[in-house]
This record gives sequence, structure tokens and C-alpha cells, in this order.
Amino acid sequence: MNRRHPVSLQQAADESPTLARLAQRARESGERLKAIEFLIPLQLRAAVRPGPIEGADWCLLVDNSAAAAKLRQVVPALVSELSRRGCEVNSIRLKVGRG
Repeated sequence: MNRRHPVSLQQAADESPTLARLAQRARESGERLKAIEFLIPLQLRAAVRPGPIEGADWCLLVDNSAAAAKLRQVVPALVSELSRRGCEVNSIRLKVGRG
């Protein structure tokens, strides 16, 4: 009988180059959010999660359209701060919806 044992996400990523790249990008996205979190109004922080990085474009996942509308006002400051920190970010997209 061939039994499969559960493995951790880290173990799976270590064994698969594709998963390893995906895990690295997810970590990088989370690090970016931490780096600019202080610029996001306190009442909005819980509604924002890191999203995918696609080249020099980054996506933030936002819980609702009201939070996204308020967050759009600070997007230029977020891009500027990330650039100052050496991240290659030309734009930040906001995607609305709980996921």
C-alpha cells in the first residue's frame, strides 16, 4: 500500500521550483505591505492584504470599495515609499473583494 504523508508548505516548496518561486513572491508581497503599512490609515489596515506581484506592478487586496476609495488617495505615497526602499514598483493596483 502506497501511503502519502502530509508535508508542510515549506517542504513542498523546497521540493518544487515552481512552488518555491510562488512562496518567495508571497513573502516579498507581505514584506512590501509591512514596509508601507505605516502610511495606510489605521482604520484601513485590517481591510488590506498583500496581493500578487507582476513585474513592476503590485496588487493590494482590499475588503470593500469604500476602503479602496480611501486607499487610492495614498497610493502615490505608497509607490514613492517602496521606490525609496529600493523596490521596483511602478504602480499599485487595488482589487476589491474578500477572498
